[in-house]
Amino acid sequence: MLRIHFTAEDLARTHVAPTIGAAAETVHSLELLREPRDIPLLGLWRSAVRERVGADAGPLTSLLPARGPGLDVPALMGDAGSLEHAVDHLMSVPVARLRREFAGIDFHPAHLPWARRVSEGDREARKDLADAVRAVHRLAVEPYWRQARSELAAFAARCADLLLDGGADLLLRSVCPPLVRWRPPVLEAPHPRPVEVRLRGSGLVITPAVFSPQSVSFLWDPLDASRPPRLTVPVLREPLTGAGPALPDGSPGPHLESLLGRTRAAALRVTAQGCTTTELARRLGVSAAAASQHATVLRRAELITTRRRGGSVLHLVTPLGLALLRTGTTGGRTRDGGTGL
Repeated sequence: MLRIHFTAEDLARTHVAPTIGAAAETVHSLELLREPRDIPLLGLWRSAVRERVGADAGPLTSLLPARGPGLDVPALMGDAGSLEHAVDHLMSVPVARLRREFAGIDFHPAHLPWARRVSEGDREARKDLADAVRAVHRLAVEPYWRQARSELAAFAARCADLLLDGGADLLLRSVCPPLVRWRPPVLEAPHPRPVEVRLRGSGLVITPAVFSPQSVSFLWDPLDASRPPRLTVPVLREPLTGAGPALPDGSPGPHLESLLGRTRAAALRVTAQGCTTTELARRLGVSAAAASQHATVLRRAELITTRRRGGSVLHLVTPLGLALLRTGTTGGRTRDGGTGL
C-alpha cells in the first residue's frame, strides 16, 4: 500500500498534467506488449500490434529492466506531447543525468554494454535509441492516438470540473476510484510494498496515461526537490481499437475557422492537450501577449478553463470546447510534424 501524506500547502499545489508525454507513452506501450497477463481494455490493441513491433525496437527493448523499477522516461525525454521534442530532449540531456538515471537499473546481462554506452552519452547510441522510440511510436501508438487523445481530453475536462466544483479535495476523492482512496489527509493507492510518502509542500501531479503497465504508479526523484512527485493513473474507459470519437490531429476545419477565426480555432485545438500560455504562443507562432488574449476570449466563451500551475497558467479545453472540436474540425497533422500527444 502506498500512503501519500498531504498538508494544506500540498493540496494547494496539487494539479493535473495533460499527459505523461509522447516518449513515456511509447516506452510503456512496449512494456505492455511484453506483459504476460491479460489487460482487458488493451487486449485488441495488443493482438493487432504485437507481431508488428520487431527488430527496430531492439535498442529500446534493451533498456527495459529484467525486474524491478525502470528508467524515469520523462526525466530523460521530457513530457512533451510531440515525439520529436522528446527526441531533442534525449539528445541534449546531460551525461551526469544519464548516469544517475541508469544507476541501479537491473538490465539483462546481455544488454549491459549497450546500456552503458547510452548512459555514458555516446551520441550514436542515443541516435539508435531515438530511432527505436520513433519506430515503436509509429507502430504501437500513432495509429491509436486519435481515440487515446480523446480519452485524455475527456479526463482533463472532468478534472477541471472537479477542481472548480470542490478543489483538490474533490479531485482526490474522485480520481481513479476504487484503486485510489482519499482519506484526508492521506491518499492511498496499490503498491507492491508498504510506502509512506510525505510531500512536505511539493504538491502532487496527477498524470493520466493511456498505455499504463500498472493500474496506478508513483514516481518521484529524491535527488531533485524541484520536481513534484507524480501519480500516474489510467484513463481508458473503452477498449483501445483506434476507432471511436476523436480529436483532430491537425488544422481546424473550415467551419470552426469561420466561427472562431483561424488562429483562435488553432488555439482551441492546442488546449485539448493542455498547455501553458508560453506553449500556446510557440505552437501558434505568435507573441505571449497575443496567445494570452486568444486564451481570454476562449475562456470567456467557456470553451477552455485556465488555472495557475506554479509560475505559469495551464489552459484546458472544456466539455463544450471538446464537443465543438469533434464536430467542427477535420483531421491532419500537427504543425511540428508529430502526432501530437
